[in-house]
Formats: sequence, structure tokens, C-alpha cells
Amino acid sequence: MPIPTPPATRVHDFTVVANEPVADGVYRLTIEAPRLAAAIRPGQFMSFAVPGDATQLIRIPVSYSAADAVSGTIDTYYAVVGDGTRRLSQMAPGSGSTVLGPGGNGWRIPEGTNRALVVAGGIGITPIVAAAAMLDEAGVAHDAVVGALTEGKICAIGELETNGCGEVRVTTDDGSAGTKGFVTTEVEPMLATGSYDLVLACGPEPMMRAVAKLAEAAGVVCQVSVERMMTCGFGACNTCNVETTSGMVGACTSGPVFDSGRMVW
Repeated sequence: MPIPTPPATRVHDFTVVANEPVADGVYRLTIEAPRLAAAIRPGQFMSFAVPGDATQLIRIPVSYSAADAVSGTIDTYYAVVGDGTRRLSQMAPGSGSTVLGPGGNGWRIPEGTNRALVVAGGIGITPIVAAAAMLDEAGVAHDAVVGALTEGKICAIGELETNGCGEVRVTTDDGSAGTKGFVTTEVEPMLATGSYDLVLACGPEPMMRAVAKLAEAAGVVCQVSVERMMTCGFGACNTCNVETTSGMVGACTSGPVFDSGRMVW
């Protein structure tokens, strides 16, 4: 009987390099964690132990936007939505704790991909920035659609451009920036051009479902990064289950990136 390959997920010490607000309720965090920075791949996630409340035992899972193996640093954008992320936002440069990672399976570029469309909704921008960098490194042309509730919640547009996005279209629910409406308002006509053979999407589940439906209708391969409470981060607790065409699977081990055709929405 073959010996199973041990998971790459490990606990790493980290030190905060920078942690500051960049949009309404959104922070950009840079940590130093050399071994994790060298191991993590686009679309994977990490889980932070945030100090400040001894009763809080659950780690906070977040995606990442950039990793630099040379400097040993990792960047992430995160939204302050509860006590855990509020305490994370209060971690000052020089403070530290532990982070679990790298977790899960990330984005994939199918053989023969010529042009991709990356789609972000809200804080789903985080793994999409990493996806754009991956496509740029692979020499795959790509464009982006970024959606948010309002202009004040938009961030990381400059990083998408730095990471090779040829065109970045913005939508807002209230019309305060870009096109008024959902991301589908821009995604649908872009896919109708027949220029794309891959879509990578992350955001609220209704958004990803709608984008996946448009991609399917256009005959374009689509991957989605799902959000679940990945309590343990390595497949032991069954709190992050996702229903797929092959049954219930853990987002932290089988995902968080899935082929959209596998999803039971």
C-alpha cells in the first residue's frame, strides 16, 4: 500500500509588515512568513490566528493577492466583517502570530488557453489579483471585470493593471463608478465577442453562479473560488462542505477553486 503524501499545510510564524485601510471597510495586509511565501500558489488560502481574544479559537481564512519568495512576504486584501477581522485590522507592524497554510487547490490554466477574463465581486478581488499575476507570468492575455457596491469599496485596480490586464472594466451597484449594475452587465457582452476561452471568478455566490451560467452559454471554461468558513483548514472538521456533482466535498481540501461545472448551485 503506497504511503500517502503528506499535505503541504503547515503552521508558520508571521510578522506584520504593513496593515492599513485601502477602501471602505477593506484593509491591505503584508506579512513576513518566508516559508509560506515560497510555498503558496495563486488561488490557495491561509488561516490566521488573531490575538486579542483568548476565547476565539477559530482561525480566520483569507485568500492572498501576492507572494514574494525573495522578500518572504505575502499580501492580502480583507474586509472587516466581524470581531476576528476587526482584531486583525488592529495588528500593527512588528506584531505577529501564526498562520496556517498553504491551504487547498488554486487556479489552473488549461492547456491551449489563449485569452482569459478574470471577474471579481467585492473582496473577491483578492485571489483575482493573484490570478492575473499567474496569467501574466504564463504569457496568457487577460482582461478584468471588477464589481463593488459603491466606488468607496473598490481597491486593487492598479495591481490588476500591473499584473498585465489589458482592459479593466468596473461596475458598481449604485453607478458611482464605472457601469451601473452587476458584473454580468459587462461580462455578458465581453464573452459574446468570442475572444475568451477561460473565466476565473471570485465573489458572492449569486454573482459566481451568474458568471458561470454566462460562461457555459458561451462555451468558455470557468473556474470559481468559493467562500466557506474553513474552520480547521485541512479537511478534518467538515464545516466548509460544498455540494458538487460528485457529492459533498471540503472547500479547504478540494477547493477553494472549483470548475464551475462541478458546482451544484
